[in-house]
Amino acid sequence: MPTYVLTDKCKGCMECVKICPSDIMHIDPVQGRAYNIEPPMCWECYCCVKSCPEAAIDIRGYADFAPLGHSVVPTRTLDRIQWKIRMLNGDTKEFIFPIRTTPWGSIRAPQEAPEPPVEALRSELLSFEPEYLAVDALPTLPRPASAGA
Repeated sequence: MPTYVLTDKCKGCMECVKICPSDIMHIDPVQGRAYNIEPPMCWECYCCVKSCPEAAIDIRGYADFAPLGHSVVPTRTLDRIQWKIRMLNGDTKEFIFPIRTTPWGSIRAPQEAPEPPVEALRSELLSFEPEYLAVDALPTLPRPASAGA
C-alpha cells in the first residue's frame, strides 16, 4: 500500500524525507510540501507515516482487500500505529502495531557488542537473543528422533 501526502496537513518538516529508506519522499521546491516521487517503489515500511508529526501521510490500499471507495486511515500514538480500513459496505477493520518507544540512538550498534562465543555460531538464535527480548530463554521445539535410531 503505497503512501501519499495530504498536502493541506504537511508543513514540510522533512521527517519523512530523512527517514525514507527508498529515498522516494521529497520536498516540492515550489510548495514546500512533501510528496512521494515514485509510489510503485514504496517499500511499504511506513516509516514516513510513523515519523510524520502532522499525520499528513496516508496510504492507498490495494484493491484485493480494500476495494475502490475505501479509506485507509493511519493513527499514530506514542507507542503504536493503528490502521483503520473502512469498506464500501461500512464494515471496518482495525490493525494495531507497536512502534519504537526507545530514544533514537539508544540501541547499541553491532560493532559495540562483544565478540560472540564460537558455540553461538552453531545456534539458531540471532545476535543478542534472548537478552534484547528480555526473556531468560526462547521456546524450543523438541528435536525429532533420527530416522536411523
